[in-house]
Amino acid sequence: MLLAIDVGNSKIAFGIFDSGKLRVSLSMATSIHRQEDEYASLLFGVLPYHGLSKEDITEAIMCSVVPPLVHVFQALCQRYLDIDLMVVGPGVKTGVRISLDNPREAGPDRIVNAAAAFRLYGGPAVIIDMGTATTLDVISGEGDYMGGAIAPGMEMAAEALYSRTARLPRIELARPQHVIGKNTINAMQSGIIFGYTGMVESLVGRIEKEMGEKVKVIATGGYAEAIARETDIIQAVSKDLTLIGLQFIHDLNHA
Repeated sequence: MLLAIDVGNSKIAFGIFDSGKLRVSLSMATSIHRQEDEYASLLFGVLPYHGLSKEDITEAIMCSVVPPLVHVFQALCQRYLDIDLMVVGPGVKTGVRISLDNPREAGPDRIVNAAAAFRLYGGPAVIIDMGTATTLDVISGEGDYMGGAIAPGMEMAAEALYSRTARLPRIELARPQHVIGKNTINAMQSGIIFGYTGMVESLVGRIEKEMGEKVKVIATGGYAEAIARETDIIQAVSKDLTLIGLQFIHDLNHA
């Protein structure tokens, strides 16, 4: 079985694939202070609840936006699984041509998402990742990664309102009943939930105008479903898009 690891700034997602199919997906909080023994204990300790053990894992692949954790998971795979961890980066085939001023600036997670989205949905397409940051990544009709847009994530925006003002509270990012908030919490929820919906719609519209064609819009990340419920511009939600992309890239490099 294949272990896929997606290390984000706030969350680490794990997927275990059996014959190309995602059998189990797990997640835990990202911490640069944990060592390989701690991550191994957390990960392998829950596998029996899914009818699996670490002995079932024979291959592993990873993408990470947190450089210090690359070595940690390489050490974990060597020590506990006796396998080499494939890390998405230079020298790894992704099937995605990168059309940026400096291709090395492209985050590995964004390239993995592009590989998955083009394989699953075709192009041209826009991938909206609603995570720590909100990113929009553009794929051409030929599957090239063309670039995109980056904005603060919804949780980051909510936390900024709480931490940088004297009277605004920390809130749950839940949909309010009305756009016009009758209290502070509802007003903040409206500004973030509906505000981010409007931002997504506007950016996709501008991207289509710049490209001169319609695009498929795929959303992923923790708040993807919340935003997708508010707009018909999003055609598909795939919470495991990055894990699926890692599996595609692993197969591409072992063909």
